Amino acid sequence: MKKPPIIWLNVAVFLITFLFAAVAVPYRAFTHGFDGAEITMAVLCFIYCGMSITAGYHRLWSHKTYQAHWSLRLLFALGGAFALQNSILHWSSDHRIHHKHVDKNDKDPYSAKMGFWYSHIGWMLREYQAHRYANYDNARDLQKDPIVMWQHKHYLLLTIAMNVGVPLLFGLWHGDVISSLLLVGFLRLVLSHHTTFFINSLAHIWGKQTYTDKNTARDNGVLAFFTFGEGYHNYHHIFENDYRNGIRWWQFDPTKWLIKGCEWLKLTSKLRTSPEDKVEKARLAMILKRSQLKLKSHPEAELMLERLQQEYDALIAKLNDFYAARKQLLANKRDQLLADVEKSELVKQYKELKLRLAEQQRSWHLLTAKLA
Repeated sequence: MKKPPIIWLNVAVFLITFLFAAVAVPYRAFTHGFDGAEITMAVLCFIYCGMSITAGYHRLWSHKTYQAHWSLRLLFALGGAFALQNSILHWSSDHRIHHKHVDKNDKDPYSAKMGFWYSHIGWMLREYQAHRYANYDNARDLQKDPIVMWQHKHYLLLTIAMNVGVPLLFGLWHGDVISSLLLVGFLRLVLSHHTTFFINSLAHIWGKQTYTDKNTARDNGVLAFFTFGEGYHNYHHIFENDYRNGIRWWQFDPTKWLIKGCEWLKLTSKLRTSPEDKVEKARLAMILKRSQLKLKSHPEAELMLERLQQEYDALIAKLNDFYAARKQLLANKRDQLLADVEKSELVKQYKELKLRLAEQQRSWHLLTAKLA
């Protein structure tokens, strides 16, 4: 089978920037050294680029998980050009196709089933799906955003201005242009590229399938640390309209914190989250599935499987009762004075259901822990 034509511009960009980062930066560090201001600037620019992709390109524009003030959208648009990962319109269109056709080699732009190299960077080195390059029918909503279209129209100029202009201006101000171009320019760009690319590659290979096994996406706390929270990818692929990826308070997701923090500043609004009961049911369904697979070789498999199913059904029933009561309680709190609600029979029922759910959860955990 004949391979598609090589995209020489992409090959040149990735190769040249990598060589400067891998060879010139260490040589400069050994012969000249980098000071604290240069390292700090490189780190800040790396964070700016990364968050522009995760909070802007990904969660704002690709998935519409929240709305943002024009000033924040402009910052993300400039940061996206700085990250050099194509325009908002093109990136978001590709990403929507990825979610719609995940793991389908003929349609998913960076299908993980094509292997690590392909999903990480190979898909950008050849014209595998040239028909996609100018077709943005799946992003018509974004074409109504003037900032998106401004960035798309002037993308080349903006990338040059950001990737050359920012390191150059900092270098002139700081007094060391070469070090600034190497550290803030080349090294920062390469790190920005590959940490983002890890989401297409490693996050579909390495980690846990916490909520679904219908696609290759994985949850990985280590990757989340390097990708501003995007490592909780299994959750994201089943609940893609949630502005959070790490939904637990202890999960590292600075993109979530940024979006929520900006809400307090009136820069973001209409933050979307997934219903807690649906999230919990998806997690429990995966635990049940894994436990059932482990029990197949058990000497008393039939009896154990029956008990496991009974515990699961009982837990789901109590879960439904608990969330129904909570939904009703919240509705009543909106319609009545809080003091009246707290004295109502509904609150007593809610507390009782909460205790029953906790007891059933303990029983479930004890049973599944034995099978772990």
